[in-house]
Amino acid sequence: MTLSLDNTDRAIIRSLKSDGRMPFTTIAEALNVSPGMIRQRVQRLVDGGALQFVAVTHPLKTGFHTMALIGVKADGQRLQEIARQIAAFEEVIYLAITAGTYNFLVEVTCIDNADLLHFLTDKLYGVEGVREAETFIYLDIVKEIYTWDPPAADAGQR
Repeated sequence: MTLSLDNTDRAIIRSLKSDGRMPFTTIAEALNVSPGMIRQRVQRLVDGGALQFVAVTHPLKTGFHTMALIGVKADGQRLQEIARQIAAFEEVIYLAITAGTYNFLVEVTCIDNADLLHFLTDKLYGVEGVREAETFIYLDIVKEIYTWDPPAADAGQR
């Protein structure tokens, strides 16, 4: 289900991105609407899957010193099944099925390089159907944002 967002929805999302714990009354005052309207709109956005509230952690500041992006080539007939198996590993924080050189892009967080090696050899290569992988270890995270703004409905029409 795709939700249609109006300017009020986008304003609510912008407010919550600046402070996810902002009271609905504060948002309502800024938009000159009732707190009940904000509550209903937020609930509709959450129920529709367009908005979720999460705590964001920074792995490199919480004891996980190795992060990597892994391009994985796998057997094409079982991509969904293989993806589910890889996604179940605790080290995996992001997995996308892709078109191109790799079937999957997998982002992992590990305690250190030895932990990454253990993940690659004992877990990833243990999944039946994984043929090969190329690992890109993160040296530094230069940009990581969670502030994407949904464009206006007519923005895609140029």
